[in-house]
Parts: sequence; structure tokens; C-alpha cells
Amino acid sequence: MRTTPWILLALLALFPWIGLGNYPLHLAIMILVWSFVYTSWSLMGRFGLVSFGHGAFLGIGAYTVTMLWNHFGITPWIGMVIGVALAVVVAVLIGYPCFRFRITGHYFALVTLALAEIARLIIVALRDQSGGSLGVTPNTALAGGQSYSLYALQFARKEVWFYVMLGCWLAALWVWRGVDRSMARYAMEAISQEEDAAASVGVNVTRTKLMITVLSAAMTAFGGVLYGQYQLYVNPDTVSGIGISLQIVFAVIAGGMFVQLGPTVGALFTLLLAEGLRVGIGHDVHGLDTFVYGALLVLFIIYMPAGILGKLSERWRRRASAPPPAPAQLRG
Repeated sequence: MRTTPWILLALLALFPWIGLGNYPLHLAIMILVWSFVYTSWSLMGRFGLVSFGHGAFLGIGAYTVTMLWNHFGITPWIGMVIGVALAVVVAVLIGYPCFRFRITGHYFALVTLALAEIARLIIVALRDQSGGSLGVTPNTALAGGQSYSLYALQFARKEVWFYVMLGCWLAALWVWRGVDRSMARYAMEAISQEEDAAASVGVNVTRTKLMITVLSAAMTAFGGVLYGQYQLYVNPDTVSGIGISLQIVFAVIAGGMFVQLGPTVGALFTLLLAEGLRVGIGHDVHGLDTFVYGALLVLFIIYMPAGILGKLSERWRRRASAPPPAPAQLRG
């Protein structure tokens, strides 16, 4: 049983070479990058810190790298450090007052919701630098048949991006597992149940919450960097704002925020849902995807709060713990 995850990982690593073509490979890459982002959000969400502002952190990472590269020629390797640092600063500026003055629950969600929309409006307002609502494309460094540029962090071959995203996704799972096995998990669980009781036994409530928030924001900003560098196009509606924040929350809840692979299942589910809507309906109905996400979010919260993978795990545990059936009596 312990070798099963390694076998599955080895099979996943062979995915680019089974000859399915560029489109399935593109979908696999997008699933991995969104799995990274969703796992980053779940670090907060599983402890009751429901943030609708992660679209802001995603946009900070994506736009910082792109703007520094386009306007100043600064390599994305430096730009991603600056972008993650900016996201951390914003997370502290928003998180510390909220946690210090005990702004929790739906009030905290409203504060973060405003943050996501403010980030989108700032990007749109700086249209001369950011391209506004039309978005912006990073300057290409792949000229003259060049297939890659490490300095510009640009690769023409999707196979390279697949392994980059695969490594980042595995790193996100490692961070999730590390938090799950650390003392911070027990501190956050105590805080989510009762802050006063947690503080009475020596838990620094503000510092512990801020630590998880900063970690989640930094990882999400890095996910924005990955998304922008792979797509070579960033748009305020796809990397910031309320819509993308709602998508993140919905995907994690749908997949199961309390299970390590739950956000990954959520990424698979939402991407297939989005592709199904695009193929079946197209873009004729504006805002349909957001409406569907919102409606399904309500249904998942009511009927399947543990998510898809969480529900399957519960059924598996019940079946494994169920006593074996009594042997039938032999008839004499």
C-alpha cells in the first residue's frame, strides 16, 4: 500500500509522453497550477479563515512579474521574489488588524472580499502600465526559433511546463502535510473552536493566524507567477477580483478542504466544469460560469460540506470500520 502513491506519481510523470496531444497536456498543466493555488487557500480555509481575497494575492504575483519584466527588463526570478514579498506585506496589513481586533467569520470574509475587488480596480486603473481590462502579454524572449529562456522563465514546450507545475504541486502538498503535522495545526484548531480558551492555554492567537495567512498568501502569489508565465497573458478578470476568489473558494469546498488531495480534486472538477460550459454553451451568456459556481457552492455547503474527496473518505472509513457480517448458520 505504501508503494501505491509512488506508482501513481510515476504514471503521472509519464503523462506528457502517452501521445494525447497538446490540448490534454494543456489541461493537465492548468489542473496542476490551479491545484497549487487551491491547496494554498486551503491552508487558511480548513481552519475557518474563509478568505475571499486570494484573487488579490494571485494578481499581485502575476502582475508584479509581468510589469517588472515588460517595463524594466527585470528577470521573473527576481520579480517573483518581489511579488511574493508584496503579497506578504498586503497579507500583514490586512490580517494583523483583523486578527488583533477579532474581526472573524463573515466580517473577515467581507474585508477580504473588498481586498480582491480593490486589487482588480487598481489593475484596471493603471491601464497605461497594466493594459487595463484588456490585460497584458509579457514580452517574449523566444525569438529566432529559440525554445526556452531561463532568464525570462519562458518555455515553448508544454512538457517542460508540465514538470515545473508537477514539482510545484508536490511542494504544495508537502507544505500542506507539514502544516497538518505541526503544532500550528492544533493551535489553529483550538483557535477556530474558541479563541479565548486557546489564548488561556498559551496560544498566541494573532501570531498564529497571521503566520498561516502569510504562508497562504505567499504561495498564492507564487501561483499567480506560474499562471502568468505559462499563459503569457494576464487579465484582471482571470487573476484578481471577486470572480476568481469565488472560484478558489468553490473549488476547495467542492473537492474537500480537510483532505490533502481535496483541492486537487476541486481543480479537476472545476476545470472540467468550465470546459464543459465553454464547449456546450460558449461565451454567449456573460457571467454564467460565476453563477454556476455560486449555485454549486451553496449546494455543496448544504449537501456535501466535506467535499467530493471528503465524502468518499468518510464512506471508505465507515466501510473499513464496519464489523464483518456474521456467518450464516449451517442447516442441519
